Amino acid sequence: MHPVEQPGTTGLDADAHLIERDFTAIFDRHYRAIYAYVARRLGPDLAEDVASETFLIAFDRRHTFDPARGDARPWLFGIASNLVARHVRAELRRYRALARAGGQDTGEADSHADAVAGRLDAAAVRGRLAEALRRLPEPVRAVLLLVAWAGLTQHEAAEALGIPAGTARSRLHRARQDMRQALGAQIEVDE
Repeated sequence: MHPVEQPGTTGLDADAHLIERDFTAIFDRHYRAIYAYVARRLGPDLAEDVASETFLIAFDRRHTFDPARGDARPWLFGIASNLVARHVRAELRRYRALARAGGQDTGEADSHADAVAGRLDAAAVRGRLAEALRRLPEPVRAVLLLVAWAGLTQHEAAEALGIPAGTARSRLHRARQDMRQALGAQIEVDE
């Protein structure tokens, strides 16, 4: 049991109780995941600022959190995704740089994309992967990266982005098709 959880609550179900009573526990529980996701999207230079801003906004809006949701993770990733969308130009520059670097190590933080590319021989496909990510429209890229990098389910990604589950499903399907086509191989982005 997490040290600040209320008796009778377990795991992420405790988030609903913690939003109002102990927001520090929400920060402690989710900051690393939010930071890692933002660092993968925008690079480590912007990640700390955007991740911190995510929690400032969440704290200011904590009274609007629906306790029936239980898990604050999709809500927090939704806030982070909205902030990332404001920084899309930086993200696109990052993908261009990765595409130019090809298979060379750029010194950036490890990411799920690196793990996927590793299974496909990263030296051969990293540049094409970065270029394919850059070419995806932001709404499609946001769903893909919430699922692939943040580890959200399709349903949680839909909740995070405030879109219907069917829209998230179709965007994820499109992203997977585009990535397969760009890489010229049948890859499997985590279902």
